[in-house]
Parts: sequence; C-alpha cells; structure tokens
Amino acid sequence: MTIRSILLFLLAAVLEIGGAWLVWQGLREHRGWVWVGAGVVALGLYGAVATLQTGAPFGRVLAAYGGVFIAGSLVWAAVADGFRPDRWDVAGALVCLAGVGLLMYAPRGA
Repeated sequence: MTIRSILLFLLAAVLEIGGAWLVWQGLREHRGWVWVGAGVVALGLYGAVATLQTGAPFGRVLAAYGGVFIAGSLVWAAVADGFRPDRWDVAGALVCLAGVGLLMYAPRGA
C-alpha cells in the first residue's frame, strides 16, 4: 500500500509540475498553444491521480503532496532547466519529504 501511494505521489508530481512547465513554455517561451493545451491536460490528469490515494482524507493527501511538489520541483528544475539546488534547497526538500512521511505513513490509532 505504501509503495502504491509513493508511486501515485510521483506520478502526480510529474503531471502537475510537467503540466505547469508546459504552460510556462507555451506562454512565457512562446512555444505556442499546443504546449499550453498539453499542460492543461497534464494538470487535469494530476487532479485525477490525486483521487487514487486511498486511506487518507483529501486534506491530508493534498498537504502531503505539497512536500512532494516542493522536492519534485527542484528535481524538475535541475533536469529540465539546468537549475542547481544548493545544500539549503536539498535540506529543505528533505524536511518536506520527512513531513510527507509523517502525514501519510505514521501509525494512527483507530
């Protein structure tokens, strides 16, 4: 169950960050409306993927995903745009991912 949840978070991150990047490329980098349209589709799919998380309410899933988004955004920027995170970026992302672990996977009483 945890592996499935992590994979869904990773897929959601690719779709949301990738979708936002495609819209950015289409509008800010003048690549055109096809890029914008692809970004909008990806963002819609992100919303659908988020609903596939089981065992947690919407607020918890979205809060936890925020940490995944932060870390994923730094990775995306490094791969797609040549951004080089410094040690504080990496430390901050690790803190966020620790928060994801606590929010989603900490044992809870009935």
